Amino acid sequence: MLRSAAPALPPAYGSSTGSLHLREQGEEDAAGARQGEAMRGRRYLLERPESGSGGGSGGGSVVGGNHKSTDWLYESYYCMSQQHPLIVFLLLIVMGACLALLAVFFASGLDIEDHIAFLITVPTALAIFLTIFVLVCIESVFKKLLRLFSLVIWACLVAMGYLFMFFGGIICPWDQVSFFLFIIFVVYTMLPFSMRDAVIASALTSLSHTVVLSACLSTTADKMEPLVWQILANTIIFICGNMAGAYHKHLMELALKQTYQDTCNCIKSPIKLEFEKHQQERLLLSLLPAHIARVMKAEIIQRLQGPNFGQAENTNNFHNLYVQRHTNVSILYADIVGFTRLASDCSPGELVHMLNELFGKFDQIAKENECMRIKILGDCYYCVSGLPESLPNHAKNCVKMGLDMCEAIKKVRDATGVDINMRVGVHSGNVLCGVIGLQKWQYDVWSHDVTLANHMEAGGVPGRVHISSNRDPYLKEHGVITFLVINPKAERRSPQLSCRPRHTLDGAKMRASVRMTRYLESWGAAKPFANLHHRDSMTTENGKINTADVPMGQYHFQRRPERKSQRKRFEEELNERMIRTFDGINSQKQWLKSEDIQRISLFFHNKTLEKEYRATTLPAFKYYVTCACLIYFCIFIVQILVLPKTAILGISFGMTFILLSLILLICFAGHLLQCSKSASSSLLWILSSSRIIANKPWPRLTLTMTTTTLILIMAVFNMFFLEDRMISAASNSSNETSYYSNGQAPQFTEKNFFYLPYFIYSCILGLISCSVFLRINYELKMVIMLAAVVGYNTIILQTHAPVLDEYSTFLYKSQSLDRPGVLKDLKTMGSVSLFIFFITLLVLARQNEYYCRLDFLWRNKFKKECEEIETMENLNRVLLENVLPAHVAEHFLARNWKNEDLYHQSYDLVCVMFASIPDFKEFYTESDVNKEGLECLRLLNEIIADFDELLSKPKFSGVEKIKTIGSTYMAATGLNATPGPEYTQEHDRQYMHIGTMVEFAFALVGKLDVINKHSFNDFKLRVGINHGPVIAGVIGAQKPQYDIWGNTVNVASRMDSTGVLGKIQVTEETSRILQTLGYMCSCRGIINVKGKGELKTFFVHTEMTRSLSQGNVMP
Repeated sequence: MLRSAAPALPPAYGSSTGSLHLREQGEEDAAGARQGEAMRGRRYLLERPESGSGGGSGGGSVVGGNHKSTDWLYESYYCMSQQHPLIVFLLLIVMGACLALLAVFFASGLDIEDHIAFLITVPTALAIFLTIFVLVCIESVFKKLLRLFSLVIWACLVAMGYLFMFFGGIICPWDQVSFFLFIIFVVYTMLPFSMRDAVIASALTSLSHTVVLSACLSTTADKMEPLVWQILANTIIFICGNMAGAYHKHLMELALKQTYQDTCNCIKSPIKLEFEKHQQERLLLSLLPAHIARVMKAEIIQRLQGPNFGQAENTNNFHNLYVQRHTNVSILYADIVGFTRLASDCSPGELVHMLNELFGKFDQIAKENECMRIKILGDCYYCVSGLPESLPNHAKNCVKMGLDMCEAIKKVRDATGVDINMRVGVHSGNVLCGVIGLQKWQYDVWSHDVTLANHMEAGGVPGRVHISSNRDPYLKEHGVITFLVINPKAERRSPQLSCRPRHTLDGAKMRASVRMTRYLESWGAAKPFANLHHRDSMTTENGKINTADVPMGQYHFQRRPERKSQRKRFEEELNERMIRTFDGINSQKQWLKSEDIQRISLFFHNKTLEKEYRATTLPAFKYYVTCACLIYFCIFIVQILVLPKTAILGISFGMTFILLSLILLICFAGHLLQCSKSASSSLLWILSSSRIIANKPWPRLTLTMTTTTLILIMAVFNMFFLEDRMISAASNSSNETSYYSNGQAPQFTEKNFFYLPYFIYSCILGLISCSVFLRINYELKMVIMLAAVVGYNTIILQTHAPVLDEYSTFLYKSQSLDRPGVLKDLKTMGSVSLFIFFITLLVLARQNEYYCRLDFLWRNKFKKECEEIETMENLNRVLLENVLPAHVAEHFLARNWKNEDLYHQSYDLVCVMFASIPDFKEFYTESDVNKEGLECLRLLNEIIADFDELLSKPKFSGVEKIKTIGSTYMAATGLNATPGPEYTQEHDRQYMHIGTMVEFAFALVGKLDVINKHSFNDFKLRVGINHGPVIAGVIGAQKPQYDIWGNTVNVASRMDSTGVLGKIQVTEETSRILQTLGYMCSCRGIINVKGKGELKTFFVHTEMTRSLSQGNVMP
């Protein structure tokens, strides 16, 4: 019989028959089915945009600069979360502007007959935009006709601009510049164009305005100089608008792409977390039943989350004991008779395959008969019926299982001709079940009834269940009367079956192990950890979900074609989940109630989260300041081109330029000093200032307010110092005016008289400078822009209204119209333009704020879920390493591991130790005083736990605990070395791990002495050690178990069972190695060892002396 050890009080190893995860998965599937109908109504979002649609053009520019986007899901997200709400807001703004113009027209009392073109153009445009608005609100239509809507809106706006230019009054060089600037800006920021298309459309818009206006005015102008300066000023304004729009679009697309990526990660992370929890639950349930697993799982998570987590820890001096008492259960022990002889003829791979197939079949039989497998001991298999829930027919279940096991082995014998059989013992009674120790947990059972069941198997008859009363001394001693059970199916077996040949002629030529392996492969037992995948394999390099590695719940173990269909269904369900999430963060939904963000202010409900958001590092702040300074420079150029050259103009812009340059220098100083290798130590304060600005919110807010305030003031500052000049110039020029030959416009002798409209355009550029601070608080930008608009309108409509009225009166003094229409009036269009830009910039600022906060929210959630995933992954690793040695666990966690392979490895030199406490058998009693043996097991738990604590010491890092069998502790060294012929180690070091094992045995003795002192006991340790070749492997798909097999293991077990209390017994070969390592050994003599004959053994002296030359090893 091939066994790892002969148990005194045999342990158990089982799991519950149910899976909490599968039940939860079923509930999720039912919920998904209920939502299916609702999701079909949004299926158009799943479709790829057709050729020519705007989705591709809009999304492609964001996904990648030069490569074509293939992420249709991102295109849908980009279309519905960014393009759709912005185009809706744009239409609302334009329609509101049309209504405002009509209201102003009728309020001003203008003659309808003189402005019939205006009354046709504006209502027609209003009707067109209203129609587009209705169509855009139908999302399916919008997605299909996105590009068409974009082109129509742009064309309508440009057409309106030209109609406004040619109707309602004379044509001036500054005519409709603000309206065309608005078109340029919204082409970048609100229309769903790609960057390339936006540049083309904006360039056409600005260029057409410049060319058309130049062509109309140049042919009739008497002097070209004033016209050239104003056309140049218009060009600078358009360039500034293009620059600011492109800047805004680029950064918004980057932010949106990041938000999308974070959103995807946040959607994927629960799936990963679910996967990790499923893995952890499956691993834990492969070790322990659910009722114990839940308690131990909580303790592991508590340990992984740090020493300060959960202050209410157990403060007593004992380790936690996870043992429960169960009554009315039946215990089955089964041993494969003849397997030891067969195993001696097997290769490592054949041995592991045979054990996995046999025990996989036995697990299947156990499940059919409501039994729980406890543990595998070499070729011994034992299980219990009636755990964890009591069963009335537990005895019948065990007997039925024993008969089925005998029948299965008989089929193997008949098919292969290999002489093997099954010996089964069953006994009913009470057990204590649970887990002891700190490492390599194995569910175990203890009681006198368990010991009785073990002896019933040992004294049984091959091929039968139960035994007679005269076959086992233990049974005779306890007066147990037993019986043999006859399988009723055997009596009805047909003669043809009993007379069939055992194996074919070709089969007879094969080795018995080959015949066994080939036959057992037909059973198709699952491989250990076949459903284990590393969490990194769930996503591919591009971040997409790899659905091939996502668990399919109860379908995960089906055949590949069936799994493929389930994988497709899972992918569709994942896409629908992502679409539901994207639909929920659609910008139009930001006005609805949210659990995280307030509707109006966009503040987080969680004050801590709000504080963290405002303290977020902003390394891009220097680029915001740079763009604002460029806009300031454009305002400066425009005013230099058209304003009179005064000292106030030069001084004011010069001082502002110095202040803005200083701000820009401070923002970029850190970056410049980092690039410079020879930075002076005296300039380090500038570096720290740059870091403070990037990391602290208040310095950023201060610089933002300073920069924008300077630009906004400088837009109109010189207007106050030119007021007298404007009035005098207007009065002096009234007698020196020459008109165009067609009577359309006046021509003044001073080019500087045309600067009034450019103050308004400078104000608009100043408002745009506020919008370039994208990540600055939305409410701050709103307050600054609102104050600026109120101030500007006060100047236009109050303080400088007489000047503007005088200018308009002067322009239309000799015209058929006594005053300009709404579209040509400086005060009206200036005020309307400021409000239009204010609303537009406010919408964009709020949109940007919403997505910045959403991105922060996703990042925050993703971070927390990643921490939870990491905890679960660490838990998985702890659980796996509690089943397997670390290097074997790495094998199963490796991404290139194929789950079709069984893990097995042969080693040439492994040291195996069995350390038992024989006195514990007499110490263990079942009475009311010790709670039916529970307190005895508490002491055993302390002993094993103290032994396990030694494994964490660095000097014993090479010691691998294999298992505990009752009160016997099994460990080995040399398993973490690289095996095989290619492994060559220095000759004087390859035996060092044998000395490590002896040192570990000494440490166990010392630990036991300490426990004896505190528990007032006198336990003695009996240790057996042997070294040699072994086969290591993992068997059992449902309850994977790492074990080692071979003659070395059997002899080590016999060294323990035949040993002496307080002594370490070793074989003669092992004693030679130990003596060369400096240990003293004394010969015990020749003893008779069961199954091995007579062996000469030695005792290792506990009071040993170590040689200083530890490297002198036997040749």
